[in-house]
Amino acid sequence: MRTLVIGDIHSGLKALKQVLKMVDLQPDDHLIFLGDYVDGWSDAVATVNFLIKLRSAHNCTFLRGNHDELCYEWLFTGNDNPLWLQHGGQATMDSYRTIDKGIKKIHKHFYSSLDNYYLDDQNRLFIHAGFTNLKGVDYEYFSKIFYWDRTLWELALALNPGLTPDDVYYPKRLAAYNEIFIGHTPVVRIGKTTPQNAANVWNIDTGAAFKGPLSILDVDTKQFWQSDPVFLFYPNESGRN
Repeated sequence: MRTLVIGDIHSGLKALKQVLKMVDLQPDDHLIFLGDYVDGWSDAVATVNFLIKLRSAHNCTFLRGNHDELCYEWLFTGNDNPLWLQHGGQATMDSYRTIDKGIKKIHKHFYSSLDNYYLDDQNRLFIHAGFTNLKGVDYEYFSKIFYWDRTLWELALALNPGLTPDDVYYPKRLAAYNEIFIGHTPVVRIGKTTPQNAANVWNIDTGAAFKGPLSILDVDTKQFWQSDPVFLFYPNESGRN
């Protein structure tokens, strides 16, 4: 069985379909999606429909991203958030304009059922953004940190590579897990377009909402597959650029 982790999709369904074909999915593969399924490109509704259908045929774990939470709040309250609209929410709102109540109900259930994190039997943590408690996610006081935090990735990038986990100065937050897999902060911010490793943290958000590709990583072998740059599938749209 392979464990495959998928970076932030941001409604780039066409890219998702392309990269899933590349990995040659097997019946016993475990797919872990790191969140941010919507906000960016125009296929928000179609992306969620596809993921729901995919779950019926494969072992899927869907984590909650900050953009999924923002969409969830809008679907339930009808209140938009100006900052959300500026960061991809408008494309999502437009995608939902013509759907019927039945589909909306199914999507509400999908968003509400998302997991904040997943911890496997090898002490590998999968989470959209991060956490701040030194003892780990089970001790976190404020759950929104799981899909809004950026300090975990910042810490990993800034860490002295010469430190080992048994060093007194090694961050306890990182030492809590063998490996940590995140999305949320696109690696294009540091000039990269492939999954990046810092300390024991792997960042799989390769900028699908912007000019980058969508990526899938095999967590055991670290082999990865990438779509074409997602913006090429949506030539008349700006995404979050």
